[in-house]
Amino acid sequence: MNSKDLQRIEFWISTCLYILIIILLISGADNGEHNSNQYRFQAQQLKFSYVTNYLVPEIFRFSILYLSFLAINFCIIPAFIKKQNVVTNSFLLLGLFLFGGLVFSIGKTYSEAYILVQYDELQDGYNRLFFNGFIYSIWSIVIISAYGIIKAFVAYLNENKDKSTDRNTQIKLDVGFGLAFWFVGLLLWISTRSGIEVSICWTLVIFSTIGIVIYSIYKLLPENYEDGKPFKVYFWQVFFISILLAVPLGLISTLFIWRAEMFFVVFLFYMPTQLIISVPLSWYIYKRRLANRTEITNLKTKLGKSDASLSFLQSQINPHFLFNALNTLFGTALQENAERTGEGIQKLGDMMRFMLHENMQDKISLTREVEYLNNYIDLQKLRTSRSADIKIETQIDEQLNNLQITPMLLIPFIENAFKHGISLQQPSHIKITLQTKENTLYFDVHNSIHLKADNDPEKLKSGIGLENVKQRLFHLYHGKHELIIRESAKEFFVHLTLQLD
Repeated sequence: MNSKDLQRIEFWISTCLYILIIILLISGADNGEHNSNQYRFQAQQLKFSYVTNYLVPEIFRFSILYLSFLAINFCIIPAFIKKQNVVTNSFLLLGLFLFGGLVFSIGKTYSEAYILVQYDELQDGYNRLFFNGFIYSIWSIVIISAYGIIKAFVAYLNENKDKSTDRNTQIKLDVGFGLAFWFVGLLLWISTRSGIEVSICWTLVIFSTIGIVIYSIYKLLPENYEDGKPFKVYFWQVFFISILLAVPLGLISTLFIWRAEMFFVVFLFYMPTQLIISVPLSWYIYKRRLANRTEITNLKTKLGKSDASLSFLQSQINPHFLFNALNTLFGTALQENAERTGEGIQKLGDMMRFMLHENMQDKISLTREVEYLNNYIDLQKLRTSRSADIKIETQIDEQLNNLQITPMLLIPFIENAFKHGISLQQPSHIKITLQTKENTLYFDVHNSIHLKADNDPEKLKSGIGLENVKQRLFHLYHGKHELIIRESAKEFFVHLTLQLD
């Protein structure tokens, strides 16, 4: 879940809760606090108005809490974390404190007016109410800010979990999510003025739930999965663990509240929570992570196969065995004064040297790649120079930039053009253009097509082949190239656009 999705969920949950509370207030469903206030007014022999002394102050109180949550959680805390507009957001936070404190204080002068009659000086009573109002404003800001910081911490752990496969890091992340959930609930109980019993019960149940979920994901479920045990075994394991924990949790709540019924309240609330929430939640999280790990393993396997395939493809174009033989032939041609033969062997030797040394590198300069192309084309021109019906046209720009390219990436297209586009008995043509603009290479090959005779040994040989270069482009320049190949009965056209480093 990304941050934007989480913000949408937070917004709609807080908005729905706010609307629900307002509806309950207007409908009079919240009779507990209302009756308590009415009793206090009557005890001081004061007239009590539901609208003036309860409804309106409560609506204003919850409205300020709602707006403060939106402002602090979505604007102020993220800005502080990113160190953006710190001064402006500091003044905004101060403004929320002052405005919230003023609204809470004025509301208290109506909802807690019975306090005023307890003071000899009316001003002392107002001072007490205003002091409490601003204290309430401070605490509301602190609680909301703490929630925002916890959420940011959990988000930070989530973003960096892939950078570390350490198990402890993942456990911290899971605990952080659990604490954030506990804090949201605690904030809800405090904002609705629920009794201390609710907050303690909530804390005990959620903390134990976090412990069971963590223990299940990292201990119970892996062991059960390795042993091939079914889901029902895990269910009963959690059931008995929950029974063992329910007793001490009930005793702790009883000691805190000093009310015997708290033991049964915690027990009745705790057991359904573990069996209905903890069990399926732990199972879902574990299975999902197991599936993700399997997928990552499969991807690594496929990547390894791709690397092996790429290495094999590159090994197909490394003719180590030819270089020494070419040196011998070159020396023989010079001794016999065969200049054209010597020139051809020299160019072929340069090509072999390139293939032996630079072809083994991941990237080379585009200048060296172009030199190799020119040597190959010149060598082919020597072979076809005596035929007037063969036209070979090249427009290859001189490469003066520092662009890098994978070696032997362009030669398959030129080799294919000479193989299928040249016939010593028929008119033939080849046009090759290579240009660069900024970091983009534009490469075009246009040639005639001549079908090989059935008895021609070259008919069944594909050399490096276009399929080879397509695979290399896919592996090495995925998303960074465009390859267009068009073929008719008499012509073949290739256009390659490549984004280089």
